[in-house]
Amino acid sequence: MNNNRSNQYFLRQVFIIFFITTTAFAIELITPIPLTIDYHKEKADLGKKLFFDPLLSKDGTISCASCHILDEGGDDNRAFSIGIGGREGSINAPTVLNAQFNFRQFWDGRAKDLHTQVLEPIENPLEMANKRKVLIQTIDQHKGYSRAFNNLYDQGVTLDNIIDAIVEFEKALFTPNAPFDDYLRGRQDAISKEAEEGYMLFKSKGCIACHNGMNIGGNLFTKFGVMTQLELQNLGRFNITKAPEDKFLFKVPSLRNIAKTAPYFHMGSIDTLEGAVRLMAKYQLGIVLEEEEVAKIVAFLETLSGETPYILRRSYDR
Repeated sequence: MNNNRSNQYFLRQVFIIFFITTTAFAIELITPIPLTIDYHKEKADLGKKLFFDPLLSKDGTISCASCHILDEGGDDNRAFSIGIGGREGSINAPTVLNAQFNFRQFWDGRAKDLHTQVLEPIENPLEMANKRKVLIQTIDQHKGYSRAFNNLYDQGVTLDNIIDAIVEFEKALFTPNAPFDDYLRGRQDAISKEAEEGYMLFKSKGCIACHNGMNIGGNLFTKFGVMTQLELQNLGRFNITKAPEDKFLFKVPSLRNIAKTAPYFHMGSIDTLEGAVRLMAKYQLGIVLEEEEVAKIVAFLETLSGETPYILRRSYDR
């Protein structure tokens, strides 16, 4: 039965790749990030303070920004992040930039949206290791935070309101105006000829079958190792559903700002874009790319870095 399911999954993936790549040149499967996003600016500013404040952790040493360096791609450029007491995590920290465009959060998709994502790192014993009651009490006893919450929320400091403020900040972490977005809007000279050829390869080789949409990923699960199974310790989506067919399924990561988020994959095992492209071609598509093809695809990927979110360019008083 499991073999039949595996075969059906394989055939479905092959069909998806065939269908998308044969229509990709007629229909544009990637769309630009909007130039503006709706969010509550005052609540986002409060969420910004919380995001950068180690007060949210059990021992006051780790903030959300410790693992998500927002001016360097939104991750921490480590294979595994370091939490309180020097504890090492077990999975690569994904970027929080443009996370609102993902259909689910975390590699295994266990959080359905940003609201259900916020508390996970705060309560995770390997990360911030805090307790909900302690978190609320700590924030409420902080005069600056207490005053800010009372001004913005009828109920003042509550768990839901703490989450809401952080979510409003995370909504503001979008990176518009990547060179490739300008290209999609009609500026043919926004990217180099090499990058444009890389995009054509990205489509014709089948990469776009999984990396499409506004976030160029983040909108489906797929098996890591479609054509050739990798030896993986993390079982991916299976850890949540316990369904055999979900073994080694992971959320396809966004390629936005990918040039800034090494090392790559959930295990943080590849340090370069070139290495990541080669691995994906071999294990997901079953092909070996020429070095010139790799270089062109990397040139395309480098055009996906957008502007620093506007909210990060504004200062605030803590």
